[in-house]
Amino acid sequence: MSYRLSEEQEMFRQTVRRFAEEKVAPRVSEMDKEDCFPRDLYQEIARMGLPALFYPLEYGGSDADLLTCCLASEELCRVSTSVGAFLGSIHSLFSSCFKLSASKEQREKYLPDVTSGKKICAFGLTEPDAGSDIASMRSRAVRDGNEYILNGVKNFNSGIDFADMTLVYAKTDPSAGIKGISALIVEKGTPGFSYSVTGRMLGFRGIHHCESVFEDCRVSKENLIGKEGEGFQTVLKVLDEGRTLAGASGVGTAQGALDYAIRYAKGRIQFGKPIAQFQAIGHMLADMATMTESARHLIYRAATIVREHTRESMKLATMAKYFATDVAMKVTSRAVDILGGYGYSEEYPVERMMRDAKGLQIYEGTNQIQRNAVARVLLS
Repeated sequence: MSYRLSEEQEMFRQTVRRFAEEKVAPRVSEMDKEDCFPRDLYQEIARMGLPALFYPLEYGGSDADLLTCCLASEELCRVSTSVGAFLGSIHSLFSSCFKLSASKEQREKYLPDVTSGKKICAFGLTEPDAGSDIASMRSRAVRDGNEYILNGVKNFNSGIDFADMTLVYAKTDPSAGIKGISALIVEKGTPGFSYSVTGRMLGFRGIHHCESVFEDCRVSKENLIGKEGEGFQTVLKVLDEGRTLAGASGVGTAQGALDYAIRYAKGRIQFGKPIAQFQAIGHMLADMATMTESARHLIYRAATIVREHTRESMKLATMAKYFATDVAMKVTSRAVDILGGYGYSEEYPVERMMRDAKGLQIYEGTNQIQRNAVARVLLS
């Protein structure tokens, strides 16, 4: 199957690259130091039409294919992993769930505002005792007339403090195991819904990871996405897209570190010549470029088939996530090595890229659990 970029996709890549360098890059240091995501920057991203990529045309979206969405995340992550990963993971998870399960009325109610950037969405799945083990979640949603009473705790919920609505997964029938998990939209301000920032993270600065608490939180039955008990199967399909986009974030982060390391090596003079002319540095750069390009091709390959929702597409999405984010960690670490003491300084961006790359290895399912998933497919 071909995954060569079309002329239109290549033009799109260049457009997003210019936007990232002109609008996002000047704000990255502020985001990292202040641990904040400027709302006006998100509005700039929305005006560029980047959230719209993930949504259907009839609701103001552009209904882009997954490869195009990956290009957007990749280019944003070249300058800011926080911005690119947030765009990719949140909108892919939210939009995929809606496309798979939401009613026409629910799409009409929520998607136009999310697509335009007027409102921001978030995704609540992980719990303190149910990270990779989704089936062990303890959150409960009990039907009471025309409402569900939601109780439970979610953690590591990216950007919930920033969002206007959250897609929350909970068990509506605990006795049914994974077949008892359902999805509900909970809007900010709903009585019984509260959240707090869990603390400053090593990376991904600007995107707060929150703990969300639901205490007798009443949610209208109209906010149930799909049918009761369909949540787990939807999540499995949704996460394939999220993993592919996480991998694209890894490629972008690696490329940003490689680009910076090349510029630095050309300009840094030691022993009378640029360090780029030393074989040791040249070999490091060659390996970094080769790993990044290998990861890019795996991501693009996965992006072309993930929406088929087959065992093969699941396997490739999972491989793409762990391979590309491992590459990001290796490449950013070597970029720090090339800069030496400067690489370890906050005055240079590669230490931030390395911190962010570590986060990419963990979120959207740790790379260890991804390897488990691939092994199951291979051995089944």
